[in-house]
Amino acid sequence: MIPKSTDPGRIAQNLDVFDFTLDDDEMTRIDALDTGKRTGIDPDEPRGDFYDRPIPEA
Repeated sequence: MIPKSTDPGRIAQNLDVFDFTLDDDEMTRIDALDTGKRTGIDPDEPRGDFYDRPIPEA
């Protein structure tokens, strides 16, 4: 995500994101999240059933 702001104070806040560290255990736990398998929909597969649903007018 790329934050956008014209306010100098907000720009400084947006840039101040590196005030933490992860220890080896946290990095190991994060690495374990990658199972090498896709868990969401495949963007290369057509999804006509999903996009062909009518949108009700309210």
